[in-house]
Amino acid sequence: MISQNLCFFVMTILSLSFQLALSKHSGTTRQYKFDIKMKSVTRLCQTKSIVAVNGQFPGPTITAREGDRVVVKVVNHVQYNVSIHWHGVRQLRSGWADGPAYITQCPIQTGQSYVYNFTIIGQRGTLFWHAHISWLRVTLYGPIIILPKRGVLYPFPQPYKEIPIIFGEWWKADTETIINQALQTGGAPNISDAYTINGLPGPSYNCSAKDTFKLKVKPGKTYLLRLINAALNDELFFSIANHNMTIVEADAVYTKPFNTNTILITPGQTTNVLLKTKNHHPNATFLMDARPYATGPATFDNTTTASILEYHHPNKTKKVTKLPLLKPSLPNFNDTTFAAKFSQKLRSLANSKFPARVPLKVDRRFFFTVGLGLNPCMNINQTCQGPNNTVLAAAVNNVSFIMPNTAMLQAHFFNQSKGVYTTDFPTNPPFKFNYTGNPPNNSKVVSGTKVVVLPFNTSVELVMQDTSIIGAESHPLHLHGFNFFILGQGFGNFNPNKDPAKFNLVDPVERNTVGVPSGGWVAIRFLADNPGVWFMHCHLEVHTSWGLKMAWIVMDGKLKNQKLPPPPKDLPKC
Repeated sequence: MISQNLCFFVMTILSLSFQLALSKHSGTTRQYKFDIKMKSVTRLCQTKSIVAVNGQFPGPTITAREGDRVVVKVVNHVQYNVSIHWHGVRQLRSGWADGPAYITQCPIQTGQSYVYNFTIIGQRGTLFWHAHISWLRVTLYGPIIILPKRGVLYPFPQPYKEIPIIFGEWWKADTETIINQALQTGGAPNISDAYTINGLPGPSYNCSAKDTFKLKVKPGKTYLLRLINAALNDELFFSIANHNMTIVEADAVYTKPFNTNTILITPGQTTNVLLKTKNHHPNATFLMDARPYATGPATFDNTTTASILEYHHPNKTKKVTKLPLLKPSLPNFNDTTFAAKFSQKLRSLANSKFPARVPLKVDRRFFFTVGLGLNPCMNINQTCQGPNNTVLAAAVNNVSFIMPNTAMLQAHFFNQSKGVYTTDFPTNPPFKFNYTGNPPNNSKVVSGTKVVVLPFNTSVELVMQDTSIIGAESHPLHLHGFNFFILGQGFGNFNPNKDPAKFNLVDPVERNTVGVPSGGWVAIRFLADNPGVWFMHCHLEVHTSWGLKMAWIVMDGKLKNQKLPPPPKDLPKC
């Protein structure tokens, strides 16, 4: 009898544990292993050794459904320290898995491993993963595809097929050497040699006709293209010759559909588009081209990557003559008008099923300038490569962020912030000037590891203002741990008395990365409902290297489900 009761008791406990586990992770657990090793790859007639995951470039696709738990064991076999960021995943109460080195974790050292463990809550769509230390993300990246819960349809026509299209950037030289040399000399790093589509440069580059991505389609079908910009330093225009696209999602949030023949996508952004193929075989093939949108004063890689859209020919037995190859027309590289109009067309779906929960009450308002600066050359024995013997820098509110040598999230969690960071990040620029007019005489920036501290559930309004110091430039700002609503944007200086009246509080687009317009401003709102340390930085990697980054600390709430759990036992050590 005792053994029967004991057996029943054990079974009950096991059943309860199982139900608790199910309720915690209402979906499936998806397990992956990432072995990070060097791989030999030939592009542009030249072979080089790159850092890759599981011998793949681009890296493997992470596929999950909304509600699934994702567990990725990352093993580092290379000479570099490594960390992986799951870009756009909210990481609700799982900040230890966010990935930016020295922000939420120490990097994974050579020969070490770390298990990233997170649940996808309330998200579905296209995101991507990438390395988040130095410039390693140049080859360490891959798609994240979050499908709706089983049985839930897309709020747009169901596609015949879904294809990830991931844009990248390629250097013949070693990128770690390039950025390290640039930081030592104070000058700008060498620009890339090519852009890539799914890792391939395409026919517009030397000896790359064989290295071309081909998308084979059938007439009269609808395809979902999952576009991802994983390029290091360049915003991109994308167009398909003689075809329109319908945008249905941005940064894994459904949008009101709108038709366009050209997409603008910044590094860190994703866009899902529907491509409806022609009803009959068109007797032509079509180039799918991407080339840069560049607004700053610096030189840039002004080349075009191309892939090919090819229709299946109905008559396979008949020999097909070579079909004409049609090219799309793309905007000029500095077409800021197109960029502004395109961004303003994006709207949240904002219906009963997918509401736009815009914070209407604002607890804290911030005004951040974002842009470049110059520091004096500190090395007496060398000439610095910045303008007039200076060192190029970048800053938010004139603070150029210095990465600590230990993880900030650990320092915060264990109340050991002394000597790691300070909580005095400025709410407004330290001195006012005509931000988009003639730059001030003093372009020096202040260096420091400064953060903003927010109580749990604070609603934040942030205006980010580009500056003309060195030169006006578009900056794609990415916020970790949150989505935000883009209320409005404009050219010139933000006017706090007039501009808020034009804010869209009804159906603003919801994203995780926004382009601060060149010579302009953008206003966003978000709810700080996720405890942890959250990085915010320019997704042009060169600007991040120069210090265009900062962090928000969101404190724990009062309830248990509003607190950050302790770190996992295998969290890497510095």
